[in-house]
Amino acid sequence: MNVAGRLLILIASILLAAPALAADWKAAPIPPGLVTPDRADTRIGGLEFNDGVPTVASAEKVRDALDFTRALNVYNNSFRGASAYAIGEGFHSVGAEDNTVMIFSDLMDARSLFLTANADTVYYVAVVNLSTGPMVIEQPPRGLGTINDMWFSWIIDIGLPGPDRGEGGKYLLVPPGYDGPLPDGGFFVAHSKTNRVLYAARAFLDDNDPKPAVENIRTHLKIYPYTPGGIGTSIATALEGTVRLAKNPPVPETKFIEGSGRTFNTIPPSDFGFFEMINANVQQEPANSYDVELAGQLAAIGIVKGKPFDPDARMKKILTDAAAVGDAAGRVLNWRYAMLHPEWSYYPDSHWGNMLFQGGAFFETPPPAFEDGMFKPYPPTGARTLDSRVAFYYGYTLDSPGMIMRIPGVGSQYLMGFLDSDGNPYDGGKTYKVTLPKGIPAKAFWSFTLYDNQTRSMLDTPQRYPRAGSQSYPSPAAKADSDGSTTVYFGPEQPKGVARGNWIQTMPGKGWFTLLRLYGPLQPFFTKEWRPSEIELVK
Repeated sequence: MNVAGRLLILIASILLAAPALAADWKAAPIPPGLVTPDRADTRIGGLEFNDGVPTVASAEKVRDALDFTRALNVYNNSFRGASAYAIGEGFHSVGAEDNTVMIFSDLMDARSLFLTANADTVYYVAVVNLSTGPMVIEQPPRGLGTINDMWFSWIIDIGLPGPDRGEGGKYLLVPPGYDGPLPDGGFFVAHSKTNRVLYAARAFLDDNDPKPAVENIRTHLKIYPYTPGGIGTSIATALEGTVRLAKNPPVPETKFIEGSGRTFNTIPPSDFGFFEMINANVQQEPANSYDVELAGQLAAIGIVKGKPFDPDARMKKILTDAAAVGDAAGRVLNWRYAMLHPEWSYYPDSHWGNMLFQGGAFFETPPPAFEDGMFKPYPPTGARTLDSRVAFYYGYTLDSPGMIMRIPGVGSQYLMGFLDSDGNPYDGGKTYKVTLPKGIPAKAFWSFTLYDNQTRSMLDTPQRYPRAGSQSYPSPAAKADSDGSTTVYFGPEQPKGVARGNWIQTMPGKGWFTLLRLYGPLQPFFTKEWRPSEIELVK
């Protein structure tokens, strides 16, 4: 038989065997976890599939859920950026342009809407514009504060917690992308990822008088452009041929605007306007000034550097809903934090809390221990404490390692009180009291300040300054009882027999919360040997 005949016989045998092979074949089973059912009942409703392929109606539900999820993430993760931008807009609304210092010579009061500011210290704050090159800030002595970028990312501390250690000094702020010459010395150099930065500082009163602090600030604070090749650059450096020697021009007069008693708003909205505000910040700053993950969340809802933000009606509704839920999240994580994070309580079985001890100033690792004059950092966790970040920026502003240190006698510490001893929110029409045991652990001074539940700004009452403490300005100092303890009352009317300095006025129909501030906290605070009472309803 020739080759062709043999090939025909082989083909025929294969064809005759095919049905038998097909009869023996069986598909491998699909693991149960990989099978999408024809219907899945979920929190976004019923989803239907045809052998794993979603119907058009189900695809629309999932699309809306993805948009909502990303919008909610944007609200929670970028509230800090909107808040930083809102501060600048608030200043601009009363004439404080970039590089102009808003100073509160008679302290900040309830007229200004500013997240949990205090009525104890002289604030001086500015938006510094780096878009045309590096800027110099001559920090006055005896101040304390920080510089943040427009995402509330920490750049450098100033004053007492900073490298000048309260002696004052020149800070050189370098903008993103700057590749020009920098000085050899004479400056504390700090680099920013944004074109604008927030300079925020405070000064303590001198013998209960703000005037000396104000005079010191107005005399020494300077903000002006850096001169490359000028002071700070040596002749030896110029000989290398990389920088042209220059003469510094006269330092311009610092522009100040008085902030005390001014009505303005620095708080972002909790509706669709929030996304318009965060878009404005995105358009103003470099695309790489925030992390790529947040940039992806922003882009997913239509906020992209260099592109118009123009959501359709469907997306506007989703964004509005996300803002409402995001606003609720900020409130839950403050007023009801114990439901999610009981570890934020500072004492066992207490409503006094502070979320910053979970992840520190950078919302990752707890603040270092302090022993024998040395800080002892904890091992990095490598994980962002997202809820503590959401809670913090919803109610507070600016970020600094100096605000969450365990070192005695330096900086300040805070205890937040949102609920009374029975776990109820405070009613402005009722009277409450709190007792601070003898030996209040504050080297400098201590104070309570009351805040409006809605605005998270100082509670607006006829008192103007809703605070009480050991200072006798702007309200009388609180008086201690015969046993050394100090009791402070919160209520719509001054209780009989209670000194004015031991009472903070509230308003019927207005809820409130409070912060206990310890300036220069002492060791008994950190060891928790000293503990304030819970805030109790006076019956």
